[in-house]
Amino acid sequence: MAVLRPFKAIRPRKDLASRVAELPYDVMSSEEARKIAKNNVYSFLHVDKAEIDLDENVDIYDKKVYEKANENLNKMISHNILIQDGKNNFYIYRLTVNGKSQTGIVGCTSIDDYIDNKIKKHECTRKNKEQDRTNHIGICNANTGPIFLTYRYNDEINDVVNMCIREKAVYDFTACDGVRHEVWVVDDDGIIEKICNLFKGIDTLYIADGHHRAASAVKVGIKRREENPNYSGDEEFNFFLSVLFPDSDLNIISYNRVVDDLNGFSTEEYLSEVSKRFYVETCGGKDGYNPFCKGTYGMYLCGKWYKLTAKEGTYNSADPVDKLDVSILQNNLLSPILGIDDPRTNSRISFVGGIRGLGELEQRAKKSRGGVAFSMYPTTLKELMNIADSGRVMPPKSTWFEPKLRSGLFIHKLK
Repeated sequence: MAVLRPFKAIRPRKDLASRVAELPYDVMSSEEARKIAKNNVYSFLHVDKAEIDLDENVDIYDKKVYEKANENLNKMISHNILIQDGKNNFYIYRLTVNGKSQTGIVGCTSIDDYIDNKIKKHECTRKNKEQDRTNHIGICNANTGPIFLTYRYNDEINDVVNMCIREKAVYDFTACDGVRHEVWVVDDDGIIEKICNLFKGIDTLYIADGHHRAASAVKVGIKRREENPNYSGDEEFNFFLSVLFPDSDLNIISYNRVVDDLNGFSTEEYLSEVSKRFYVETCGGKDGYNPFCKGTYGMYLCGKWYKLTAKEGTYNSADPVDKLDVSILQNNLLSPILGIDDPRTNSRISFVGGIRGLGELEQRAKKSRGGVAFSMYPTTLKELMNIADSGRVMPPKSTWFEPKLRSGLFIHKLK
C-alpha cells in the first residue's frame, strides 16, 4: 500500500512559470548555471544552485551556499514570484517532446515507505552528494526538486488523470530544449480522496531518477523526528515531493561512456584484448554506430567506429545485474582492459547522456587524445524494476531518463 497525499504547493505565478522553471541542479555545472541564469532573476537556479550568486571561489558545499539558497527562496516568495496554494491539492504534470507525452501526479510520498522499501531503489548513492542535498533541504526547509517515481500502469489511475486534464492547464509553455510542460491543479476533494485511495492499491513505487534527493529528504525527516520525539507522523517532514508516472509513459535512453586513454595499450594491443571477449567489426560510413539490440556496443577509437558484440560466456544470464549491457561492458572491458575498477570514482571515465548524440562522444574521445568512447543500448524499464524488486542495484550511470522534470514548478515546505 503506497502512501500518496496532497500538499499546499509553493509554485510560480502563471506569467512567470516558464522563466522560473529550470532543469535539475545535477545535470549542469556551476559555470553552465551561471550562464543560464545570468539575465534571469526569476530562474530557480538561484535556489537550486545558489553558488551562482556567490564568489566563484566559494566551495559549492560551503554553508554559505545553502544559506543563500534559503535567502533566495524566501525572497522569491516575499516578492510573489512564488505563491503557496491555500489548500492541499494534487497536481498533474505532463511533459511532451517529439509527439510523445508522459503524464504524472505530483504529490508527497512517505519517508516510511522509503525506509520500508515500498519505494524501491536501483542505484547506490554517494555520501558527499547525499550530504549536499541534506544540507540544502534542511536549511531551505523545503523539497525544492521532485523525486521522479514510477509505478506499474493502472487503468483506474489513468482514467482519473485523463479526466483531470480535460480542463485548461494552469501552466503551458515550451522550454528552450523543445519540451512542452503542462500543469493542472487537482483541487476537488472527491478526486483527491479517490487518488489517495487508488494509490493504496499500489504495492510498490520505483525511483526512476533522484536517488540522492530521496535519500536526503528521508535523512532530513528522520533528523526532525529525533528533534521532535512527540511527532504525530502527519507533519510535512514525514513526506517528500514526488512526481509519479506510469511505467508505460517513460522513456530510458542510453548512457554512454568515454575513457581518456587505453591504459598503456597500443591501439593494436587494445583491439586484440577486446577481441578476446567481443566480436569486433569495423563500421563503414561517417554516421557512427548506435546499438539496436542488447549485447551490442558502438566503439569510437582513433577516428573509426566499431561494432562490438559480446561473446558467449561473458555474463551470467540468470543474474539480472550481470546480464545488463552496462555490466557486460564494465566486467569484460572497462575493468580488466582499461583499468576502470570503480567507475563511480575513477577520473579517467566520463558519462554522456545519449541525448547528446554520437558527435559528442567523438569530440570527447578526440579531446582526450587517445581516448575511446562507447555508445550503449538503453537499459529497459523492465530490467530496472526486476533489479529493484530483487533488492539489487545497477552499476552507476545505467539509466538516463528524458525528458527531465523541471525544478521550480512545485516546492514542498517541510513545516
